Amino acid sequence: MLKGRVAIVTGSTSGIGWGIARALAREGCNVMMNGFGEPCEIEKLRAGLEAEFHVTAAYHGADLSKGDQCAKMVADTEKRFGKLDILVNNAGIQHVAPIEQFPVERWDAIIALNLCSSFHTIRAALPGMR
Repeated sequence: MLKGRVAIVTGSTSGIGWGIARALAREGCNVMMNGFGEPCEIEKLRAGLEAEFHVTAAYHGADLSKGDQCAKMVADTEKRFGKLDILVNNAGIQHVAPIEQFPVERWDAIIALNLCSSFHTIRAALPGMR
């Protein structure tokens, strides 16, 4: 059912996002990965998906806190794979502190990544998906 489909999975270099990327690849879906990590470790993950599941996997280093980079990741995925079928907005960060000690810049980073990036990627992906 997913063979030949194309997915972007944000936050897919670790944790739940990595699990989602693997599950999609296991079903034959080509995957555009995005997330934090050392380049050599990300390359091992990407190459491992390809080798284990015989799909195409790529990595895009977009900074999801920036709307223009979210849109570029979607456009680059569509250019590379010819389409985008699935968008999984999984990336997220957290910081915990009492509000009077919560750094404003951390709040802004959390909102940008956990909320705004979903808006920007959906907005960029929807025309092609329709």
